[in-house]
Amino acid sequence: MAEFRRLEDAVESNGVKIEKYRFIEKRLITRGIATAEGGIHYVAESTDIFQLCITLTGGSVLLEPGALQYMHGKIESSVQQHEDRGFLGRALASAGTGESAFATKFSGHGEIWTEPGRRNFIIGEIDGDSLLLDDRAFYACASGISLTTHRHSTIAGVLGGNGLMQPKMSGAGVFAVEAPVPVEEIHIVELDGTRELTVDGDFMLMYSADLDVAIGPLVKGLRSALRSGEGFVYKLRGRGTAWIMPTAKVS
Repeated sequence: MAEFRRLEDAVESNGVKIEKYRFIEKRLITRGIATAEGGIHYVAESTDIFQLCITLTGGSVLLEPGALQYMHGKIESSVQQHEDRGFLGRALASAGTGESAFATKFSGHGEIWTEPGRRNFIIGEIDGDSLLLDDRAFYACASGISLTTHRHSTIAGVLGGNGLMQPKMSGAGVFAVEAPVPVEEIHIVELDGTRELTVDGDFMLMYSADLDVAIGPLVKGLRSALRSGEGFVYKLRGRGTAWIMPTAKVS
């Protein structure tokens, strides 16, 4: 039988292996472009389809609700809440980050295949570190990683529409996050404590939780902020890493 999907990347730790596959046969989507005459010109474009395979050899993994396509093996599943805040606390945190307050936990031995989709996957591993994620970026992680809600203390974040809450991954193990752009289009910036990084929040995928973060206007003063047209941005200082998506808004 001909191969219909190709392995692109893999990470493995403590009984959990995550593999990212790209389907070889590209699908076509149709996009409408407005013309100068007021009509619409339709263009057929190819798009990539991605899928994850999670292999358990005695380990456990947490998966975003509804992400399962099929699995086989001796695998037990259950529902697990990300953090114990009480019903109201979980509801507020979920609304603020866009993430579900619960995940499906799979444990045992076997393979889990997730639903294919056009959004790309970034897979990796953390070892006692913490990462702050873009809203709705979380997809899967080993059970040694916890997903909680980080609260920013700056009111400017609310005014900028970026929110005061972000999903936070902490612990040790492998993980997968969703990204609207391919891996090769992600710019990784390493901060050594001597420079400041300023980024429009719409283009930030994730960054080290150890970085000092301020959310506010690019320039001081309301009038100057309005004239700059830049709105509110993330200002990062300290030592850590930031993953930026320069092409996130390019259609």
